[in-house]
Amino acid sequence: MSTHRFTGHPGVAVALAMALGLSLSPRGAAAATVNVVNGIQLRDTAGNVLQAHGGGMIKVGSFYYWFGENRDGTNLVSVYRSTDLKSWSFRAHVLRKDMGDELATANIERPKVLYNAASGTYVLWAHKENGVDYSEARVAVATATAVEGPYTYQGSFRPLGHDSRDMTVFNDGGTAYLVSATRVNADMNIYRLTPDFQDVDALVQTLWVGQYREAPAMFKRGSTYFLVTSGATGWNPNQAKYATASSVSGTWSALANFADSTTYASQSTYVVPVPGSATTSYLYVGDRWAGAWSGPVNDSKYVWLPLSFPSSTSLSMGWYASLNIDTATGAVAGVPFSVDPAASYDLVNRKSNKLLNVRGSSTVAGADAEQWADLNATSQQWRLVSAGGGYYKIQNRNSGLVLGPASGASTDGTVIEQWTDGGWTSQHWQLVDAGGGFFKLRNRATGKVIDVSGGSLANGANVIEWTDNGGANQQWQVVVSN
Repeated sequence: MSTHRFTGHPGVAVALAMALGLSLSPRGAAAATVNVVNGIQLRDTAGNVLQAHGGGMIKVGSFYYWFGENRDGTNLVSVYRSTDLKSWSFRAHVLRKDMGDELATANIERPKVLYNAASGTYVLWAHKENGVDYSEARVAVATATAVEGPYTYQGSFRPLGHDSRDMTVFNDGGTAYLVSATRVNADMNIYRLTPDFQDVDALVQTLWVGQYREAPAMFKRGSTYFLVTSGATGWNPNQAKYATASSVSGTWSALANFADSTTYASQSTYVVPVPGSATTSYLYVGDRWAGAWSGPVNDSKYVWLPLSFPSSTSLSMGWYASLNIDTATGAVAGVPFSVDPAASYDLVNRKSNKLLNVRGSSTVAGADAEQWADLNATSQQWRLVSAGGGYYKIQNRNSGLVLGPASGASTDGTVIEQWTDGGWTSQHWQLVDAGGGFFKLRNRATGKVIDVSGGSLANGANVIEWTDNGGANQQWQVVVSN
């Protein structure tokens, strides 16, 4: 093989390289690192909201495939693919109501896909209900010869007669397992699947009897198996726990807490290994369910966080506003929140999921603040301008005016309004970390925090100041505006 050395103007080198069909990539160069923002709805490469809730991922070649719930009323499970875990292209709706039979009225949750190397078959497992309530408690199975489908629905059943709700599957080097909440979530069963991965062969063991765990996610790191679960508190998030074992069928450790008391306002769905040339990282994938603010499932958001391992049999997880991911090297690193003075931010109420807005998009001094659903309006976008000492002026992008309590009053219930910047400390706000990407906005002069009146979920509800009581209606997510 001949070698070519390029000298002179780089443009000439590029042209010559293209003509010869050669690459100018330097030896050992790393793939570009991408940044993924946490706690938001993600969009696919066509700009549509990505619907893959309760889902799981499988890597095929250089692509990660993400299967998840789609609750648009027509489709049940959608799949997307990506090489970098940031740019996701929609590939197919693999289960749909128009596929007929029991799918016509079904509710399908927590889809996960296994690859059976012996048969060359992709096998999708999911939790299936009748679309009305949670009385069926069955698992559903579908198969395909290509990861993107088409999938053939094989039907649903209760594994060995046991009710089955939140579930996951795990391929342990050719032996596959189903892990599912049973006895109305009181217990967690581990089943071994048949060699074709399409049925249940045996009950391996029952874990945590009477402890009400759900949302299982299993993975292996080194010689240790980890099983992550959440508590059973409906749509509201709770404390995640994990256990470890030296084999799937072995003795599992006692449950141990990780993350904070709400798992950073998320519920586990999957742990994605990210193998690369330098390391293998483990990425926690969770859902921030819209049911927590009385919204539909398709309005839910995603929480992705890197897991760390203090020892071979323990894990921990901290909060980061975003992640830097390099799928070539396998590096996944958290990026803490910091204020960008050039950015505009949405301030999203934790309880209502509505945005801080100036009523009527007014540009007049004295106009009141309110909450409103996201309109992508400049009256809902805010700049954080340093006021010194860790305080900021909250400046409306539309009006250029800044927020403060009316007349600088310190009384609970005082309306927050926009006004010309007077240099007053009543127009200065501190961002107090409340965990999970949420902040309390505390006034420098009064010590009170910005609150949605009465904890209302309604558009147009007044935004006021109130003594800090720890309520979700006093916490705000600070997200760079689209």
